[in-house]
Amino acid sequence: MKVFVAGASGAIGRPLIAALAAAKHEVIGMTSRDAGVKLLRERGVDGAVLNAHDAEAVKAAIARIRPDAIIDELTSLPKRYTTEEMRAAAPHDRQIRLEGGGNLHRAAMETAVKRYVVQSTGFFYGAGQGLASEEDPLAHDTSPGIAGSVATYTQIEDRVLGNASLKGVALRYGFFYGPGTYHDPENGSISEQIRQRQYPVIDPGIGVFSFIHVEDAAAATVAALEIRPGVYNIVDNNPVAMAVWLPAFANFLGAPPPPHISEQEAIQTGGPDLVYYATRLRGASNEKAKKEFGFAPRRLEWLPEH
Repeated sequence: MKVFVAGASGAIGRPLIAALAAAKHEVIGMTSRDAGVKLLRERGVDGAVLNAHDAEAVKAAIARIRPDAIIDELTSLPKRYTTEEMRAAAPHDRQIRLEGGGNLHRAAMETAVKRYVVQSTGFFYGAGQGLASEEDPLAHDTSPGIAGSVATYTQIEDRVLGNASLKGVALRYGFFYGPGTYHDPENGSISEQIRQRQYPVIDPGIGVFSFIHVEDAAAATVAALEIRPGVYNIVDNNPVAMAVWLPAFANFLGAPPPPHISEQEAIQTGGPDLVYYATRLRGASNEKAKKEFGFAPRRLEWLPEH
């Protein structure tokens, strides 16, 4: 299958390119920089330099390449994960996903692409009991930053799943960890903050995080080229509360235990979104992905065995 990957040089793009090539797909990676094309060619795949905001250029490229499938991993996230940097990056990230992704989606429809796979969220589910399935609503009514992200993902999913002529798949990824991610044990931004005791547990720390190793996310994305259209949670089997995973990750890194702060302190230093993550987050279930295509993610590597 000829597969066009937008966002090919990002955290998920790099392992995805490798996984697609290993599966013998013909891969063309889209990147915004010449350096990105060089990286792709070093990995044995073709590259295209494109500005996702240039609708005509995107349309012309897709018409020329004629892919069987498009995988949309467009994001604009900062290299460092901090409250300030994520907040500053949010407007352009939203723009690239909605406007840039919209250009890509329209080009796909106009050139009769058979399948469209897009990145969505597996960690912004609304309140409820137990782990959330794909049928549960997202957290529309919450802190402003989270609600804005949910609105963006909802528009993306509606766009991709709302056209019967295009087989759309929305992958609700969990928090990435592994090489090249914020949780990379070697040089990830969050890992470094944990080592410096700058990433606290916000008491009571009952927000449940759903993680996924970036290589497992890539494998699921390759599988998405063949599965039934729809929405899938791409998370591991170990959703875990902040009060559990954060100290365990610090121990895994050989770092000192993280400090603890109150919700009020967190609001004063980082705002309400920070408190949402730490105390309101709901874990997601991967049962649908397991049943549909045998999804088998690895155990969250820093959790102690029980």
